[in-house]
Amino acid sequence: MSQVGEEIYQIFIKGYTTKQWGREPKHLPSSIIKRLPIRLTYDDNYFNDKYQGIPIGGYTQIFEKMLSGIETITEVDFLKDKEYFEKKANKIVFSGKIDELFQYQYGQLEYRSLKFENEILDGDFQGNAVVNYTEKEVPYTRITEHKHFEFGTQEKTFITKEYPDSYDNTKVPYYPISDEKNLDMYNRYKLLTEKENRYILGGRLAEYKYYDMHQIIASALTKVKKELSGV
Repeated sequence: MSQVGEEIYQIFIKGYTTKQWGREPKHLPSSIIKRLPIRLTYDDNYFNDKYQGIPIGGYTQIFEKMLSGIETITEVDFLKDKEYFEKKANKIVFSGKIDELFQYQYGQLEYRSLKFENEILDGDFQGNAVVNYTEKEVPYTRITEHKHFEFGTQEKTFITKEYPDSYDNTKVPYYPISDEKNLDMYNRYKLLTEKENRYILGGRLAEYKYYDMHQIIASALTKVKKELSGV
């Protein structure tokens, strides 16, 4: 409110933040709000980056090319066969839940989950890839119309409504709730990985961070450089 005032806060921030995180904004760390750019200009970009975009054909093609010629096994529960896989490599890149990696010995980290509602409609629905809904009264936070990511002209359109949801172990963990209590627990788990010096932690779950795509790519490149240089 100190930066945008009461009116803008009530219209754009309070409702969206409350339904996204399931709690009042005053009970959340300020780092969450700081992700929103504030400009006194007509620049309506979300990010400040000079170049923005997504890969042509989506991210699937990138991973298919990166993994070409490499033995790849899917549908495997690493934690059920942890000892077996640990013997196969000196270093393991782990992107799952760090608390689950250590059998929740210090407790379970908190997350928010999501529910998705998909529809196939005729023509064009919203003319844009993503539209956010900041009102608390609207149960979903955004609608994604997928064809607009690549300027599609299909006669049919596929939309996804995104609903914030509470989290338990039967659901997918999407957003870490990085308040003081959870960060303290995470740091205790991180110390365990540092003692073993076996795991390279990566991603929202293993690092317990609210990453955007460009941030996670930068983090991955930094870790690769560190491992290859031995520093």
